[in-house]
Amino acid sequence: MTLITQAPVLDALEARFPGSLEVVPAIDQPTVKAPKEMLLALMDFAKRNLGMSLLVDVTAVDWFPARPRFELVYHLLNPETMERVRIKSWCHMNEEMPSVMGVWPGADWPERETYDLFGVVFSGRGEVHRIYMPEDWEGHPLRKDYPVAGPRVD
Repeated sequence: MTLITQAPVLDALEARFPGSLEVVPAIDQPTVKAPKEMLLALMDFAKRNLGMSLLVDVTAVDWFPARPRFELVYHLLNPETMERVRIKSWCHMNEEMPSVMGVWPGADWPERETYDLFGVVFSGRGEVHRIYMPEDWEGHPLRKDYPVAGPRVD
């Protein structure tokens, strides 16, 4: 199995953000880790300069009990060349991530889904409402510390 550690998109990102990104070896697509403070600049560069005009998904991974706890994962696609890149960033529990809706308005639903299921809050956007769970639901069911049997219902 060959891991992807080099690709034109990675070279372009490294040239624009020298020393700020960490290439993550992956089997399916080029992947980088970026500090959350530079996430919006990186996303804007990827869209404007690399043709990554499609935000395919925004999701999270809960690495409980690790700190920082949440790994945010963004999948981008250049629909003309079919080139893909995965951007990862980390945030602590009760720490906000910058919303990428200013770059991709279509990030609205995946960010809401990530909030609903993991509890990650995105700053720089309007109020977030749940899309899967009822508004009065307690907790976020994809967190590792969520009760396996679900909340008590009496």
